[in-house]
Amino acid sequence: MIAVLFDFSGTLFRVESTASWLRGALAERELELPEPEVAEAAAALERMGALPGGASPAWLPEDVASVWGVRDKSQELHRAAYTGLSRHVQLPDERLHDTLYDRHMTPAAWEPYPDAPEVLAGLRQRGIGVGVISNIGWDLRPVFREHGLDQYVDAYVLSFEHGIQKPDPRLFRTACAALSADPREVLMVGDDRRADGGAAALGCSVHFVDHLPAAERPDGLRPVLDLAEGRRAEGSGVGA
Repeated sequence: MIAVLFDFSGTLFRVESTASWLRGALAERELELPEPEVAEAAAALERMGALPGGASPAWLPEDVASVWGVRDKSQELHRAAYTGLSRHVQLPDERLHDTLYDRHMTPAAWEPYPDAPEVLAGLRQRGIGVGVISNIGWDLRPVFREHGLDQYVDAYVLSFEHGIQKPDPRLFRTACAALSADPREVLMVGDDRRADGGAAALGCSVHFVDHLPAAERPDGLRPVLDLAEGRRAEGSGVGA
């Protein structure tokens, strides 16, 4: 089977802004802050890289450094890493750190890139298998279901469910097997050259997209349709 593997964050979906994330958590806790304080706290959380799927940390505190590199191997490590970062920012209620973490796992915190539905539907119409492979510490399936994209995904391979992170070839091998696809007939699409580029070790083709706000990348996924068709043509011997 010809198949396409997609990364999640920064590839198919984009997480909300840090300010929106903080406002949502404050509303859930029924807390109010003056707007200048919200902006200041949001900026501090962004510098810390406390929002999963958002900006990378400007620096790694010593208490987080030991788990940061393996954070996607389990739910516990993922939560410890990101709540550890957020706790370096003073917030009006200590419970907000867990509320923030919990909020980022909700479908409301994620927006599909504008062309994601079109591209996923196009692959399905062409009979091309689709898998989602993500370094993540929580179950993203509800996000796809809520946004109506689960119908186009044949398999999910999530790092925390296997205890393996990209770029480890074993995770890509698991994803290819889940789609009954020869890695040499698989296209990997992602935004992280190191993590997603690991698929090349198995012989997969790799295509990178830019990790930008959704409004700034309206059609970054569209080339995938032509690339996938090209893989199918090669596999069938067309033009040989």
